[in-house]
Amino acid sequence: MDSENRNLGRQVFGKSENIGNILDLESINSLICEWVPNEKLRLHIYQVGNLMKKWAQKLLLPEVDVKKWEMAGLLHDADWEKWPELHCRKIVEYLEEKNIDPEVIHAIASHSPSFFGVEPVSDMDKMIYAFDELSGFVHACSLVRPEGYTGMKVSSVMKKLKDKSFAAQVSREEIEDSSKGCSVGLDELISFVIENQANVTLPDTQK
Repeated sequence: MDSENRNLGRQVFGKSENIGNILDLESINSLICEWVPNEKLRLHIYQVGNLMKKWAQKLLLPEVDVKKWEMAGLLHDADWEKWPELHCRKIVEYLEEKNIDPEVIHAIASHSPSFFGVEPVSDMDKMIYAFDELSGFVHACSLVRPEGYTGMKVSSVMKKLKDKSFAAQVSREEIEDSSKGCSVGLDELISFVIENQANVTLPDTQK
């Protein structure tokens, strides 16, 4: 992915008067169904959405904020498959047209600062950045284990991270940088992903 071509060229998204506006889960699922034909990408989307939801709940955030976090996770890669050259400009512009909460849009725009040029600011921004690459990497680890997620240890994931030939497309630099940025130890993040990602499956409407 060419970072120069993906740079969004701004740090502000949406309008402050739209704070609190989010899509309901049915609308989000419909958009994913329309925009994301690939089931593997859909699974990643639902895994990150669940991680964001669970972390927001861990922080004891109000339910409206939990829904914001989940929405950001579910839609962060919604435009990747159909419009790779417009990722994530397409989803950002779509949500701005829908008058969605600017915090949600900013989180989506900041999920890969090296590509999109948007720095994570809020806790939501920092955690979607932390979970995106790590979620995919932990899932890759599960696929090469006969028992999948069952019995997976943090130490084994850490060992795989050091093996640059394994899941080579996953940016170790982003994983390390995002962990520092959210001030959560990498071992804690990995443990959380293993625990909360293991049982995530596609909704029946997505299969």
